[in-house]
Amino acid sequence: MKRLAGAALAVSFAAFTAGGAVAEEYRMGLITPPPHQWTVTAKEAADEIKAKTDGRVDILIFPSGQLGSEAQMLQQLQTGAMDFAFFTLGEFSNRDPNYGIFLAPFIVDDVAGAQKLLKGETAQKLLDGMADFGLVGLGWGMAGMRMIVTSDPVETVEDLKGKKIRTIPFAPELAFWEGLGAAPTPMPLPALYDAFANGQVDGMQIDVEGTWNSKYFEHASSIIISDHMMFPMAAIASGRKWAGISEEDRAIVEAVFSEKLDSLVAGYAEIDADYRKKLETTEVTVMDVDRDWFGPALEEWYVRWREEAPMLKELEAEASGK
Repeated sequence: MKRLAGAALAVSFAAFTAGGAVAEEYRMGLITPPPHQWTVTAKEAADEIKAKTDGRVDILIFPSGQLGSEAQMLQQLQTGAMDFAFFTLGEFSNRDPNYGIFLAPFIVDDVAGAQKLLKGETAQKLLDGMADFGLVGLGWGMAGMRMIVTSDPVETVEDLKGKKIRTIPFAPELAFWEGLGAAPTPMPLPALYDAFANGQVDGMQIDVEGTWNSKYFEHASSIIISDHMMFPMAAIASGRKWAGISEEDRAIVEAVFSEKLDSLVAGYAEIDADYRKKLETTEVTVMDVDRDWFGPALEEWYVRWREEAPMLKELEAEASGK
C-alpha cells in the first residue's frame, strides 16, 4: 500500500510543477516552410520556452499550413482549438483596414526603418487591439523587404500590366497591384511553386529568402529588387488558451517571443544581403529599382488608404520622425 501511495505521489508530482501548473502541449501554426526564418524562430522560441517553464509550456510547431490557411487557423485560435501562431496581416487587415498600414509602399527604406516602426506607438496600439479578435498580441516580426519575381523579362513598370501576380489576399496589397495595372492573384504559399512553374501566375511579390529557399528563381526571368514594402508578421496567442496559462509562464512566453522577434527583424538586413548574393549567381536578371520606377500609382495608393485606414497618418508621422 505504501508503495502504491508513493507511486501515485510521483505521478502527481510529475503532472504538476512549480505553481501547480499542469504540463501541457500547445499547437503553433505557420504558413511558412521549415527552412523559413519564421519557422526557425518559432522552433527556437518553443525550445527556450519549454526549458524555462520546465516543460509546463511545450509548444509544437506546425509549418507549411499543416493546420490550415490563416483564415482557418484564426477560427481555431478564437475557439481555443489552436494556441499560438505567426500570422501575416491578411486576416487582420480584412477585418480592420488599420492593420494594413504597415504595407504602405516605401513607408521605410530598409530593415532598420521597419524595426523602428514595429516597436513604435502605432504598432503597439495595433498589437493591443488584437484583443478584439479574441487574441493576445505577443509582438511583431517580419520577413524580408518585398521585391518582385517574374517569369517574363521586366524592365519598366509598364511590363507588369496584365500580369498575374501572386499576392496574399488583403486589400492594401491587392490595391497596390491593381494600381499598377497588374492582376493580383491570391493563393496559399504552399501552392505557389507549382503555380509559378505551370504559368498559373506570372510573378509574385516575395522576398529574396523565399525566392532562394523555395527555388522560385528556377522559373524566373527577372528579379526586381525594389524593397517597396515591409512585410510584418504578428506573433499571437489564443485568448482562451492564454487565460489558462499561469501568470509566471505567460511572462516567460512573452519575454522569449519578444527577444526572438527582435532578433528576427534585426537579422533580416544580413539575411536579405546574403540571399541576394546567392540569387546573383543564377542566370536570372537581378535589377535594382527605386520609388520613382513605380510612377504615380504610389501616391494614388496613399490618397485612398489615408481615408480607409486613419492610423496610416500616425504611422507616416512616426516614419518621418514628426
